[in-house]
Amino acid sequence: MDTAATPALVTRQLTLAFIASFAALTSFYLLLSVVPKYAATAGAGGVGAGLATGALFFSTTLTELATPRLVARRGYRGVFAAGLLLLGLPAFAFSASTSMASIAAVCALRGIGLAIVVVVGSALVAYLAPPERRGEALGLYGVVVGLPSIAALPLGLWLAARVGYGPVFVTGALTALAGLAALPGLSDGEPRVEPAAGVMAALKAPALVLPSFAFLTTAVAAGVVVTFVPLAAPHALEGLAALALLLFGAASTLTRWWAGRYQDRHPRIDLLRPSVVLAGIGIAGLVLIDRPLALLATTTLVGAGFGVAQNASITLMFALVPRTEYDSVSAVWNLAYDAGLGTGGAGFGLLASRTGYPAGFVLTGAVMLVLLAGVWRSVHLVPRMPPATETAGPQ
Repeated sequence: MDTAATPALVTRQLTLAFIASFAALTSFYLLLSVVPKYAATAGAGGVGAGLATGALFFSTTLTELATPRLVARRGYRGVFAAGLLLLGLPAFAFSASTSMASIAAVCALRGIGLAIVVVVGSALVAYLAPPERRGEALGLYGVVVGLPSIAALPLGLWLAARVGYGPVFVTGALTALAGLAALPGLSDGEPRVEPAAGVMAALKAPALVLPSFAFLTTAVAAGVVVTFVPLAAPHALEGLAALALLLFGAASTLTRWWAGRYQDRHPRIDLLRPSVVLAGIGIAGLVLIDRPLALLATTTLVGAGFGVAQNASITLMFALVPRTEYDSVSAVWNLAYDAGLGTGGAGFGLLASRTGYPAGFVLTGAVMLVLLAGVWRSVHLVPRMPPATETAGPQ
């Protein structure tokens, strides 16, 4: 094999970025479904559960707009450290938060930290990876940050049911803080001038809007699953709901990795639109949530659609811009991710309070497919090959 033609994928720098991101996302997923359930049991009900998720992703979305400028001023390493601290330290306060307002405030603080680590994490991977293997590197990054969704998402619910919420909150806090150990050796990125337009310009670029909007619809479905499957499933299927979340996370992670490898080898194949269809069918199928096999199958479908859409969209978006715009592209993609998850949580909570869970699932799936029709005829949902002159960052 010609090693010069096939550069190494996993370097020391990428490994450090993976470790820090793994710690951050483990903390995030460990509490993602636990906090809404904690809010519901504290008397806030289903609307409160949705508001907890909504507060988390509302602050995440706002912070993602500013993160590229923070990176331009402080570099990757310092900003990543701030994100881990903000994701971890506020989690200690959940146990003392008994009102919906205080729970939402803690969620909002953690959302700031989440915004930072996800924007910096994916931008660092694109910056450090060999351009011709960027899709595979992003797929591997998807595995690293997706493994917590497989293990930590259901583990959080399982632990909360057996040892109580307090120990789970402490574990979530300590896990994020552990990621700080990987940062001293991490690259700070290239010196750069603060962007004049940054995220706002990227948000207006049609080539980036289409893939991010298509991806956002699958994130809405994911937000519904992680927030409401534990609440909508019948009490007799409570244990099965945790398994459903496990399958959701596994499908999302594996298909994200597969999509990265496949896209590098078949760059002209459109994977994004079929992924939205898959997720839409899955979320509508949750109308049968009281049937064990249907519960497991539909959450797996949503996870698969969500996973493919993650890699198909971000690979395309990075392929359309120069390296100097990676921070802004990462922010736009994560805005779609978090706006979708937040809308899925808060929006579906309000919808289901009026229609009930079954009708809410069907309506959500139908809206996703209608929105997809708006971008179906676009020819701009496949990536180009990376320029031959483009090089990877520090190894």
